[in-house]
Amino acid sequence: MADNDGDDYNSTHRAFLQAFLARSVMTFEEAQPILAAILTAKDDGERPILPNDITEADFNTYVATINTALSPLDLEIRSARSQSAERTRLWALVNTTSDGLTQLATTHTADEIAFVKRLLDAMFEAHNTPRAEVVALTSIQALNLHKAPRNAEGSETQGSAGATLTMAAAQKLLNDMVEEGWMEKSRRGFLSLSPRALMELRGWLVETYNEPVDAEEDGPEEVAARTRVKMCEACREIVTVGQRCPSRACLCRLHDVCVQHFFRTHPDRRCPLCKTEWSGDHFVGERAAKPTNRNRGSAGTVASSSRRSTMASQLALSDDDDDDDDDDEE
Repeated sequence: MADNDGDDYNSTHRAFLQAFLARSVMTFEEAQPILAAILTAKDDGERPILPNDITEADFNTYVATINTALSPLDLEIRSARSQSAERTRLWALVNTTSDGLTQLATTHTADEIAFVKRLLDAMFEAHNTPRAEVVALTSIQALNLHKAPRNAEGSETQGSAGATLTMAAAQKLLNDMVEEGWMEKSRRGFLSLSPRALMELRGWLVETYNEPVDAEEDGPEEVAARTRVKMCEACREIVTVGQRCPSRACLCRLHDVCVQHFFRTHPDRRCPLCKTEWSGDHFVGERAAKPTNRNRGSAGTVASSSRRSTMASQLALSDDDDDDDDDDEE
Protein backbone atom coordinates (compact mmCIF):
# COMPACT_ATOMS: atom_id res chain seq x y z
CA MET A 1 0.00 0.00 0.00
CA ALA A 2 1.22 3.49 -0.76
CA ASP A 3 2.92 5.32 2.09
CA ASN A 4 0.72 7.51 4.31
CA ASP A 5 -2.49 6.50 2.48
CA GLY A 6 -4.13 5.69 5.80
CA ASP A 7 -2.97 8.66 7.87
CA ASP A 8 -5.35 11.46 6.82
CA TYR A 9 -9.12 10.95 6.68
CA ASN A 10 -10.25 10.98 3.05
CA SER A 11 -12.61 9.33 0.59
CA THR A 12 -10.99 5.91 1.04
CA HIS A 13 -11.76 6.03 4.76
CA ARG A 14 -15.36 7.00 4.05
CA ALA A 15 -15.70 4.07 1.65
CA PHE A 16 -14.17 1.68 4.19
CA LEU A 17 -16.51 3.00 6.88
CA GLN A 18 -19.46 2.27 4.57
CA ALA A 19 -18.30 -1.34 4.47
CA PHE A 20 -18.51 -1.50 8.26
CA LEU A 21 -21.97 0.06 8.17
CA ALA A 22 -23.12 -2.63 5.74
CA ARG A 23 -22.25 -5.60 7.96
CA SER A 24 -22.40 -6.47 11.65
CA VAL A 25 -18.83 -7.74 12.04
CA MET A 26 -15.73 -8.13 9.89
CA THR A 27 -12.51 -10.09 10.19
CA PHE A 28 -9.14 -8.84 8.95
CA GLU A 29 -9.26 -11.43 6.16
CA GLU A 30 -12.66 -10.13 5.06
CA ALA A 31 -11.41 -6.54 5.21
CA GLN A 32 -8.36 -7.17 3.00
CA PRO A 33 -10.19 -7.48 -0.38
CA ILE A 34 -12.51 -4.59 0.52
CA LEU A 35 -9.68 -2.22 1.35
CA ALA A 36 -7.68 -3.44 -1.65
CA ALA A 37 -10.59 -2.69 -3.99
CA ILE A 38 -11.06 0.77 -2.47
CA LEU A 39 -7.38 1.63 -2.87
CA THR A 40 -7.26 0.19 -6.40
CA ALA A 41 -10.18 2.42 -7.40
CA LYS A 42 -8.38 5.43 -5.96
CA ASP A 43 -4.96 4.59 -7.37
CA ASP A 44 -4.21 5.51 -10.98
CA GLY A 45 -1.32 3.07 -11.14
CA GLU A 46 -1.14 0.20 -13.60
CA ARG A 47 -0.99 -2.61 -11.03
CA PRO A 48 -4.12 -3.26 -8.97
CA ILE A 49 -3.66 -3.60 -5.23
CA LEU A 50 -4.17 -7.20 -4.18
CA PRO A 51 -5.78 -8.34 -0.91
CA ASN A 52 -2.46 -9.79 0.27
CA ASP A 53 -0.88 -6.37 -0.21
CA ILE A 54 -2.98 -5.13 2.72
CA THR A 55 -1.10 -5.78 5.94
CA GLU A 56 -2.47 -5.75 9.46
CA ALA A 57 -0.52 -2.54 10.02
CA ASP A 58 -2.34 -0.96 7.05
CA PHE A 59 -5.68 -2.13 8.40
CA ASN A 60 -4.96 -0.89 11.92
CA THR A 61 -3.89 2.51 10.58
CA TYR A 62 -7.15 2.87 8.68
CA VAL A 63 -9.19 1.86 11.71
CA ALA A 64 -7.32 4.32 13.94
CA THR A 65 -7.88 7.19 11.49
CA ILE A 66 -11.59 6.38 11.16
CA ASN A 67 -11.96 6.15 14.94
CA THR A 68 -10.45 9.61 15.35
CA ALA A 69 -13.06 11.00 12.97
CA LEU A 70 -15.89 9.06 14.65
CA SER A 71 -15.03 9.98 18.22
CA PRO A 72 -17.29 13.10 18.41
CA LEU A 73 -20.21 10.94 17.20
CA ASP A 74 -19.89 8.39 20.04
CA LEU A 75 -19.02 5.68 17.52
CA GLU A 76 -15.94 3.48 17.35
CA ILE A 77 -14.63 0.47 15.45
CA ARG A 78 -13.77 -2.04 18.18
CA SER A 79 -12.41 -5.55 18.12
CA ALA A 80 -12.90 -8.67 20.20
CA ARG A 81 -12.17 -12.32 19.74
CA SER A 82 -15.01 -14.74 19.15
CA GLN A 83 -15.65 -17.28 21.90
CA SER A 84 -15.42 -20.18 19.45
CA ALA A 85 -12.50 -22.57 19.35
CA GLU A 86 -10.76 -20.50 16.67
CA ARG A 87 -10.97 -17.27 18.73
CA THR A 88 -11.08 -15.24 15.50
CA ARG A 89 -10.64 -11.50 16.03
CA LEU A 90 -13.77 -9.66 14.93
CA TRP A 91 -14.18 -5.94 14.23
CA ALA A 92 -17.44 -4.01 14.45
CA LEU A 93 -18.73 -0.45 14.42
CA VAL A 94 -20.29 0.11 17.85
CA ASN A 95 -22.04 2.83 19.80
CA THR A 96 -19.89 3.97 22.72
CA THR A 97 -22.66 5.66 24.73
CA SER A 98 -23.69 4.21 28.09
CA ASP A 99 -27.17 3.26 26.83
CA GLY A 100 -26.39 0.02 25.06
CA LEU A 101 -29.84 -0.36 23.52
CA THR A 102 -29.71 2.99 21.71
CA GLN A 103 -28.83 1.52 18.33
CA LEU A 104 -31.62 -1.07 18.50
CA ALA A 105 -34.12 1.72 19.13
CA THR A 106 -33.42 3.18 15.69
CA THR A 107 -34.82 0.13 13.90
CA HIS A 108 -37.23 -1.47 16.39
CA THR A 109 -40.32 -0.40 18.31
CA ALA A 110 -40.45 0.25 22.05
CA ASP A 111 -42.34 -3.02 22.60
CA GLU A 112 -39.68 -4.92 20.64
CA ILE A 113 -36.91 -3.31 22.70
CA ALA A 114 -38.78 -4.32 25.87
CA PHE A 115 -38.90 -7.92 24.59
CA VAL A 116 -35.14 -7.82 23.95
CA LYS A 117 -34.65 -6.51 27.50
CA ARG A 118 -36.67 -9.46 28.84
CA LEU A 119 -34.40 -11.78 26.86
CA LEU A 120 -31.30 -10.19 28.37
CA ASP A 121 -32.79 -10.38 31.87
CA ALA A 122 -33.45 -14.08 31.35
CA MET A 123 -29.95 -14.73 29.99
CA PHE A 124 -28.03 -12.87 32.67
CA GLU A 125 -30.30 -13.43 35.69
CA ALA A 126 -32.71 -16.38 35.51
CA HIS A 127 -30.37 -18.59 33.47
CA ASN A 128 -27.12 -17.43 35.00
CA THR A 129 -26.93 -18.89 38.49
CA PRO A 130 -24.16 -20.39 40.65
CA ARG A 131 -25.43 -23.84 39.70
CA ALA A 132 -25.71 -23.22 35.96
CA GLU A 133 -24.13 -20.29 34.14
CA VAL A 134 -25.91 -20.93 30.86
CA VAL A 135 -26.27 -17.27 29.79
CA ALA A 136 -28.34 -18.46 26.83
CA LEU A 137 -31.92 -19.42 26.00
CA THR A 138 -33.54 -22.08 23.90
CA SER A 139 -35.90 -20.80 21.22
CA ILE A 140 -38.88 -21.98 23.26
CA GLN A 141 -37.67 -20.22 26.39
CA ALA A 142 -37.13 -17.04 24.39
CA LEU A 143 -40.57 -17.20 22.78
CA ASN A 144 -42.20 -17.71 26.18
CA LEU A 145 -41.03 -14.20 27.05
CA HIS A 146 -43.25 -12.65 24.37
CA LYS A 147 -45.79 -11.80 27.08
CA ALA A 148 -45.26 -8.63 29.09
CA PRO A 149 -44.99 -9.28 32.86
CA ARG A 150 -48.16 -8.84 34.91
CA ASN A 151 -48.60 -6.91 38.13
CA ALA A 152 -50.27 -8.13 41.33
CA GLU A 153 -53.73 -7.38 39.91
CA GLY A 154 -53.07 -9.60 36.90
CA SER A 155 -52.87 -6.84 34.31
CA GLU A 156 -49.86 -6.10 32.13
CA THR A 157 -47.30 -3.72 33.56
CA GLN A 158 -46.81 -0.45 31.74
CA GLY A 159 -43.80 1.62 30.77
CA SER A 160 -40.41 0.03 30.23
CA ALA A 161 -41.83 -3.51 30.42
CA GLY A 162 -43.55 -2.97 27.07
CA ALA A 163 -46.63 -4.65 25.69
CA THR A 164 -47.10 -8.31 24.81
CA LEU A 165 -45.89 -9.35 21.36
CA THR A 166 -47.64 -12.04 19.38
CA MET A 167 -45.75 -15.31 19.06
CA ALA A 168 -45.27 -14.60 15.36
CA ALA A 169 -43.88 -11.12 16.06
CA ALA A 170 -41.56 -12.51 18.74
CA GLN A 171 -40.28 -15.21 16.38
CA LYS A 172 -39.66 -12.65 13.64
CA LEU A 173 -37.77 -10.43 16.07
CA LEU A 174 -35.58 -13.34 17.19
CA ASN A 175 -34.78 -14.06 13.55
CA ASP A 176 -34.02 -10.38 13.00
CA MET A 177 -31.68 -10.32 16.01
CA VAL A 178 -29.70 -13.18 14.49
CA GLU A 179 -29.78 -11.65 11.00
CA GLU A 180 -28.65 -8.26 12.31
CA GLY A 181 -25.76 -9.82 14.19
CA TRP A 182 -26.98 -9.12 17.74
CA MET A 183 -27.51 -12.77 18.64
CA GLU A 184 -26.18 -16.13 17.59
CA LYS A 185 -28.04 -19.43 17.35
CA SER A 186 -26.06 -22.57 18.04
CA ARG A 187 -26.51 -25.96 16.44
CA ARG A 188 -28.37 -27.07 19.56
CA GLY A 189 -30.79 -24.17 19.14
CA PHE A 190 -29.54 -21.92 21.95
CA LEU A 191 -29.68 -18.16 21.50
CA SER A 192 -26.88 -16.07 23.00
CA LEU A 193 -25.34 -12.64 22.51
CA SER A 194 -22.98 -12.33 19.55
CA PRO A 195 -19.43 -10.95 19.77
CA ARG A 196 -20.73 -7.71 18.22
CA ALA A 197 -23.39 -7.40 20.94
CA LEU A 198 -20.88 -8.14 23.71
CA MET A 199 -18.61 -5.42 22.32
CA GLU A 200 -21.38 -2.84 22.08
CA LEU A 201 -23.23 -3.73 25.28
CA ARG A 202 -20.22 -4.49 27.50
CA GLY A 203 -20.47 -1.40 29.72
CA TRP A 204 -24.26 -1.55 29.86
CA LEU A 205 -24.28 -5.26 30.77
CA VAL A 206 -21.83 -4.76 33.62
CA GLU A 207 -23.71 -1.73 34.93
CA THR A 208 -27.10 -3.42 34.65
CA TYR A 209 -26.46 -6.95 35.94
CA ASN A 210 -23.49 -6.68 38.31
CA GLU A 211 -24.62 -5.65 41.79
CA PRO A 212 -22.47 -3.62 44.20
CA VAL A 213 -20.57 -5.76 46.68
CA ASP A 214 -19.02 -5.07 50.06
CA ALA A 215 -15.69 -6.86 50.27
CA GLU A 216 -15.78 -6.77 54.08
CA GLU A 217 -19.36 -7.93 54.66
CA ASP A 218 -20.12 -10.15 51.64
CA GLY A 219 -18.64 -13.62 51.53
CA PRO A 220 -16.90 -14.99 48.41
CA GLU A 221 -19.99 -16.91 47.23
CA GLU A 222 -22.17 -13.81 47.61
CA VAL A 223 -19.67 -11.73 45.64
CA ALA A 224 -19.57 -14.35 42.88
CA ALA A 225 -23.37 -14.54 42.74
CA ARG A 226 -23.71 -10.77 42.42
CA THR A 227 -21.08 -10.55 39.68
CA ARG A 228 -23.25 -11.93 36.90
CA VAL A 229 -21.16 -10.59 34.01
CA LYS A 230 -17.75 -12.20 34.39
CA MET A 231 -14.50 -11.55 32.54
CA CYS A 232 -11.96 -14.05 31.25
CA GLU A 233 -9.00 -14.12 33.61
CA ALA A 234 -6.66 -14.35 30.60
CA CYS A 235 -7.99 -11.94 27.94
CA ARG A 236 -10.29 -9.78 30.14
CA GLU A 237 -13.21 -10.05 27.74
CA ILE A 238 -16.73 -11.16 28.74
CA VAL A 239 -17.21 -14.91 29.06
CA THR A 240 -20.57 -16.37 28.04
CA VAL A 241 -18.99 -19.51 26.55
CA GLY A 242 -16.08 -21.22 28.25
CA GLN A 243 -15.05 -22.85 31.52
CA ARG A 244 -15.33 -21.90 35.17
CA CYS A 245 -13.47 -22.68 38.35
CA PRO A 246 -15.01 -25.69 40.16
CA SER A 247 -15.36 -23.53 43.28
CA ARG A 248 -18.64 -21.58 43.27
CA ALA A 249 -17.03 -18.92 45.43
CA CYS A 250 -14.36 -18.18 42.81
CA LEU A 251 -14.79 -15.60 40.04
CA CYS A 252 -12.28 -17.19 37.66
CA ARG A 253 -13.62 -17.82 34.16
CA LEU A 254 -11.68 -18.70 31.01
CA HIS A 255 -12.58 -19.04 27.35
CA ASP A 256 -11.88 -22.54 26.02
CA VAL A 257 -8.89 -21.42 23.96
CA CYS A 258 -7.63 -19.29 26.85
CA VAL A 259 -7.71 -22.45 28.99
CA GLN A 260 -5.38 -24.15 26.52
CA HIS A 261 -3.02 -21.20 26.36
CA PHE A 262 -2.98 -20.62 30.12
CA PHE A 263 -2.34 -24.19 31.20
CA ARG A 264 0.31 -24.64 28.53
CA THR A 265 2.52 -22.52 30.78
CA HIS A 266 0.90 -23.68 34.04
CA PRO A 267 1.00 -27.50 33.84
CA ASP A 268 -0.19 -27.90 37.43
CA ARG A 269 -3.69 -27.02 36.11
CA ARG A 270 -4.87 -25.05 39.10
CA CYS A 271 -7.19 -22.07 39.17
CA PRO A 272 -5.10 -18.90 38.84
CA LEU A 273 -7.18 -17.22 41.57
CA CYS A 274 -8.04 -19.76 44.28
CA LYS A 275 -5.63 -22.58 43.30
CA THR A 276 -8.43 -25.17 43.17
CA GLU A 277 -7.62 -28.03 40.79
CA TRP A 278 -9.04 -27.14 37.36
CA SER A 279 -11.13 -30.13 36.30
CA GLY A 280 -12.22 -28.81 32.91
CA ASP A 281 -15.78 -30.09 33.31
CA HIS A 282 -17.42 -26.98 34.79
CA PHE A 283 -18.78 -24.87 31.97
CA VAL A 284 -20.17 -21.49 31.07
CA GLY A 285 -22.68 -21.43 28.22
CA GLU A 286 -25.07 -24.01 26.84
CA ARG A 287 -22.86 -26.87 28.04
CA ALA A 288 -23.86 -25.87 31.57
CA ALA A 289 -27.49 -26.72 30.77
CA LYS A 290 -28.56 -30.13 32.02
CA PRO A 291 -31.69 -32.04 30.90
CA THR A 292 -34.10 -32.79 33.72
CA ASN A 293 -34.55 -36.33 35.02
CA ARG A 294 -38.00 -36.68 33.52
CA ASN A 295 -36.50 -36.33 30.05
CA ARG A 296 -33.72 -38.91 30.39
CA GLY A 297 -34.39 -42.29 28.86
CA SER A 298 -37.88 -41.43 27.61
CA ALA A 299 -39.46 -44.22 25.61
CA GLY A 300 -41.78 -44.16 22.65
CA THR A 301 -41.70 -43.75 18.93
CA VAL A 302 -41.28 -39.98 18.83
CA ALA A 303 -38.80 -38.84 16.20
CA SER A 304 -35.35 -37.99 17.49
CA SER A 305 -35.66 -34.38 16.40
CA SER A 306 -38.90 -33.97 18.37
CA ARG A 307 -37.32 -35.61 21.41
CA ARG A 308 -34.40 -33.19 21.28
CA SER A 309 -36.80 -30.27 20.96
CA THR A 310 -38.80 -31.39 24.00
CA MET A 311 -35.63 -31.89 26.01
CA ALA A 312 -34.33 -28.46 25.11
CA SER A 313 -37.55 -26.84 26.27
CA GLN A 314 -37.23 -28.35 29.74
CA LEU A 315 -33.59 -27.71 30.56
CA ALA A 316 -32.71 -27.23 34.18
CA LEU A 317 -31.03 -23.86 33.82
CA SER A 318 -31.23 -22.48 37.34
CA ASP A 319 -31.57 -23.21 41.04
CA ASP A 320 -34.25 -25.51 42.44
CA ASP A 321 -36.55 -22.56 43.15
CA ASP A 322 -36.39 -21.25 39.56
CA ASP A 323 -39.12 -23.19 37.75
CA ASP A 324 -41.07 -20.36 36.16
CA ASP A 325 -40.30 -21.54 32.63
CA ASP A 326 -42.52 -24.62 32.94
CA ASP A 327 -45.45 -22.43 34.01
CA ASP A 328 -45.17 -20.32 30.87
CA GLU A 329 -45.17 -23.15 28.36
CA GLU A 330 -48.34 -23.61 26.39
